[in-house]
Amino acid sequence: MKSLLKSFGYAFSGIRYCIENERNMRIHTVITLYVLLFARFFDFTREDYALLMLTIGGVIALEAVNTAVEVLCDKVSSKEDSYIKHAKDIAAGAVLIAAVVSVVIALFLFGNIEGWLNMYNFYIGNPLRLSALMLSAVVSFVYVFIPPWKWKEH
Repeated sequence: MKSLLKSFGYAFSGIRYCIENERNMRIHTVITLYVLLFARFFDFTREDYALLMLTIGGVIALEAVNTAVEVLCDKVSSKEDSYIKHAKDIAAGAVLIAAVVSVVIALFLFGNIEGWLNMYNFYIGNPLRLSALMLSAVVSFVYVFIPPWKWKEH
């Protein structure tokens, strides 16, 4: 049981590393939070939510693999090497493919105008909710581009 808990600890450490060191991972986490927040305004089936979760999980998992490839390549050689460049480019390309596919899936899932109207009415109808949404956008921007753990460096 102890080794299982250690395994989870290592996995969470890897996720934390990605979030702390990779802006794109922070972008993915912010998009995930907003997608899940806004999904409630749409009439999604269980299958729609399953597809949404698989899509989100796929993009985030590939971003983590991309980070692992980059870290390993940087450790192997700091010199320019065509094989290392190809490995990094291919891993980044895999994330891009998943992200583009996720946008296409989102267009299908979030293509219902009634959901957008529900969301609009929910936020416009209550200034406090709209203010909270706008504040969350500012906090998200800071989290992505100027994360608090890097404030000491500036």
